Amino acid sequence: MSKAILADSSLLNMEMIEQAAENLSAVVQYTPLVRSEVLSERYECNVWLKREDMQKVRSYKIRGAYNKMASVDPDALQNGIVCASAGNHAQGVALSCRMLNVPGTIYMPNTTPNQKVKKVEFFGRSLVTIHLVGDTFDDSYRLAMEDAKTNHKVFIHPFDDPHIIAGQGTVGLEILEKSQSFDIDYLFLPIGGGGLASGVGTVFKKHSPSTRIIGLEPEGAPAMYESLRQNHLVTLENIDPFIDGAAVRRAGERTFEICKEVIDDITLIPEGKVCTTILQMYNEEAIVVEPAGAMSISALDFYKYQIKGKNVVCVISGGNNDITRTEEIKEKSLIYEGLKHYFIINFPQRAGALRDFLNNVLGPRDDIAFFEYVKKTSRESGPAIVGIELNEVNDYQGLIDRMKKYDISFHNLNDDSTLFELLIG
Repeated sequence: MSKAILADSSLLNMEMIEQAAENLSAVVQYTPLVRSEVLSERYECNVWLKREDMQKVRSYKIRGAYNKMASVDPDALQNGIVCASAGNHAQGVALSCRMLNVPGTIYMPNTTPNQKVKKVEFFGRSLVTIHLVGDTFDDSYRLAMEDAKTNHKVFIHPFDDPHIIAGQGTVGLEILEKSQSFDIDYLFLPIGGGGLASGVGTVFKKHSPSTRIIGLEPEGAPAMYESLRQNHLVTLENIDPFIDGAAVRRAGERTFEICKEVIDDITLIPEGKVCTTILQMYNEEAIVVEPAGAMSISALDFYKYQIKGKNVVCVISGGNNDITRTEEIKEKSLIYEGLKHYFIINFPQRAGALRDFLNNVLGPRDDIAFFEYVKKTSRESGPAIVGIELNEVNDYQGLIDRMKKYDISFHNLNDDSTLFELLIG
């Protein structure tokens, strides 16, 4: 099946997306498409940001959630609805429950940022009951499905449902309406379960087939990437839940089939790079983005040669970032950028050993950000975990050279993921 034919396939058609736009016309924010002067200058192209972080629930998820619930026979909603979500879908469902006066039960992972849980409570009020269960979306999904089956509730899937996909596809309609004066060369979209990419991708393949659609997944949760690479749905055994809005073990069946046809390329984004983007967007643009919402902007570094001189749209899918995660985000960013390194250093057990290290080894712009003795294993040595922040990446080699020059026994934990997770993570 060709990509052009897909727009009218049985998987999803433009009529569903256009109907979704009508259903949502009085419900969602018509979010702006704004040109970023900072990013445009940095990458020598025109970078446009689709600001879905400006929705009432601060993500695009209200589109699919409301469209799905509005399509269900009111009699079928009498027992209520149930959903599973890492946070953003839950907020969209909660607000839809209040708008439609439907009781809802929402399952969320224990790892969901507290800010998102509080928002679900706020939007759903007395109509919504929240259960925090498991460590990942998939754990919550399993229990939510059991609840729906046992108690005869309507399950509102976060991505693998035609009405959900159609609702998310309205993001694409808005982008095209706002970009009539120029052609879009590249479109960057985050992928978790694949609902947004499927919906928006369908719109673009129908109305702007020359646009290259780039899907983006977390490096630590490459469910769609692996599925497309192996040409069948893959269930990941383990995932990194940090980019919670896009961390799933398994993509959707419908979304996989659609993404096979509409996605031109898919790239994995390191969690540390996402953290750098979050900090940059706040400091340079005064925009708060969540990890999943930052992936489209993070991708610009990986495509900087292809996009030079082009028109580029990045979908900022959400801005539900918990301020209590700031230190973790800063830490991950510094490590990814090569500006923070953790070492196990064996200091000789003699007076002045640490002072010698500070005077002879530490550079004038280096800073000890963490220091903790492990234990004194003998009279000759005392291992310690030392975290050192650098001013520039190029300072690292000088630090290593000086440790070797002064016969410092060290082991870089950044290069040893197992020990790093055990001692630092």
